[in-house]
Amino acid sequence: MDRLSPLFARFAPSARVFHIGSLCGSADADLTEGNGHIHLISTGRLTVFRPRLDPIIITEPSVLFFPRPSAHRLHVEERDNTEMVCATIQFGNGLENPVMRALPEVMVIPLESVPSLKPMLALLFAEAFSDKCGRQAAIDRLTEYLMVLLLRHAMSNKLVGGGILAGLGDPRLAKAITAMHERPEQSWSLEQLAESAGMSRARFAVHFRETVGMTPLDYLTDWRVGVAQVLLRAGQSLKLVAPAVGYMSPTAFTRVFSQRIGASPTEWLAQIAVA
Repeated sequence: MDRLSPLFARFAPSARVFHIGSLCGSADADLTEGNGHIHLISTGRLTVFRPRLDPIIITEPSVLFFPRPSAHRLHVEERDNTEMVCATIQFGNGLENPVMRALPEVMVIPLESVPSLKPMLALLFAEAFSDKCGRQAAIDRLTEYLMVLLLRHAMSNKLVGGGILAGLGDPRLAKAITAMHERPEQSWSLEQLAESAGMSRARFAVHFRETVGMTPLDYLTDWRVGVAQVLLRAGQSLKLVAPAVGYMSPTAFTRVFSQRIGASPTEWLAQIAVA
């Protein structure tokens, strides 16, 4: 069972590499577009300053991953000879993105701790520090692949204590969650979801809440709203979006959307248009 592809089908990862090479002095993260960041440190030493938090000191080849917009400053002393690749990242257009909510503010992963990353990162660094044709497209796509590998790593090694990645890391819950991801238009009941997980209704409800941090039907509602945001942003009408995410009428969908987002679909679209 592919637990991540239904997520990526709705919230596709995207990356744009904006820095390749050495860094000397300080540089602040650009948060103007609401992006997260990945910093790949190939050599040298890096200090990361964050408001009101202890600095992060990196002394070995590592991946520094900020999945959401997060103020931070990179600082390198001249003597450290630090080489790195930096990229902005996003997970789709929907604001109700369960991947974004599930991840911690920052992940620091030494490359030695994840041997499976080494071949891909070797290719990424080779492309980044070359002058071959199509380099930008190649390193952007490789960085997107890196995001997939990081999510696999977090899920398989239970690096996230709750949220959707913790749920997908549970073999039984993953079956029910994947079913919701693949078919948000279906009129799911708690009994149907429990059956897909191979669990009793009561045990499924308790285990889901303990693992994911919310009830199954609350998660289903959030997933539907997130999918609806992506569809609305792509220009689909309320009449098409409502049944595509499991609601009998635009009125019923608008009521749930407004409760979750604090604005109607029309108001939300107007807000993001001027953001």
